[in-house]
Amino acid sequence: MNILVPNLGSTSLKYQILEMPAERSLARGRMERVRDYREAIGRIQSQDARIDAVAFKAVLAGPCYRGTFLVDSAVEEAMREFLPAAPAHNAIYLAGIQAFREMLPGVPLVAAFETEFHVTMPEYAARYGVPAEWREKHGVRRYGYHGASHRFIGERVAEMLGRPQTELRTISCHLGGSSSICAIEYGRSIDTTMGFSPQSGLENATRCGELDAFAVLYLMEKNGWSAEEVRRQLAAEGGLAGLSGVPGGDVRDIEQAANAGSRDAELALQVLAYQVRKTIGAYAAAMGGLDAVAFTGGIGENSARLRAECCRNLEFLGIRLDPARNESGAGDRLVSADQSGVAVLALATNEELIVARRAYALLSAKASSLA
Repeated sequence: MNILVPNLGSTSLKYQILEMPAERSLARGRMERVRDYREAIGRIQSQDARIDAVAFKAVLAGPCYRGTFLVDSAVEEAMREFLPAAPAHNAIYLAGIQAFREMLPGVPLVAAFETEFHVTMPEYAARYGVPAEWREKHGVRRYGYHGASHRFIGERVAEMLGRPQTELRTISCHLGGSSSICAIEYGRSIDTTMGFSPQSGLENATRCGELDAFAVLYLMEKNGWSAEEVRRQLAAEGGLAGLSGVPGGDVRDIEQAANAGSRDAELALQVLAYQVRKTIGAYAAAMGGLDAVAFTGGIGENSARLRAECCRNLEFLGIRLDPARNESGAGDRLVSADQSGVAVLALATNEELIVARRAYALLSAKASSLA
């Protein structure tokens, strides 16, 4: 079975076609400045690989859809219901689903939700101290995101260390334009920094992270701002961009600005590294110990400077980087010192593979039930 996994952006489309269950990549690519998904889909169809199913790395559809599902009207309606919580993500995927349905009639569409990996979080880690009606009627809880990436990283760490996941307490740091950290205790997510929406947790490129809700209410009342205006500012002008003054909040640009003497850019890097450091300490406490820390995503995999800052002063946890390993090398690798009590790794993630696996498992089970 050949499964197309499209990773949809506001103006970009990354994709991979995987032959399952062999997990062989048949084609992959990235398209920029996409104005019409139909045109992009046509270009994907020009590949020599047959497409038997399309699997989306969907984001949020509330408490009833924290798993992998065939896309139907109920799934789409749930995604629309939670559109205000994840406006950029859900709007893009709803548009993409419609475009793929029209361009590939009869091909099964699957939604593998980012929240799936985090269903194992204990209730005391997932529940907010809000009125009961918020939780029970409106589904307000900590969902967690980047599930495909964190699941892959947990598996990849175990593979590289030659130990089963069931023996490892791992902290996965997915740092990029969108960032989150996950505590993976013996193969299961027990806590993560993103909460009800992908807006929360660490600072992202242009999206703010944790923020006192009353600061938002204060500014709305003081300035007469609408919910839509506040949503726009927090999503497009916050995060590392808001801290550094560097448009777009790309860490590569922020590092250049810091090297050129920008105090705001330097502070933005310090803020992100501090958030990561304190979260590593908190998650080590939550798991009662620590065996591995993995850095992935565009920043985590590629920024030696940020990795060093994120691990600074964590020797008390047994974390020691090897400066030479951290500054050099390519591909999946250990960057910790030989005497480090905790393995520190820089890894490439593969979210598409995880999504394809989930979709293949679902479609195979459906086929078996009909046989």
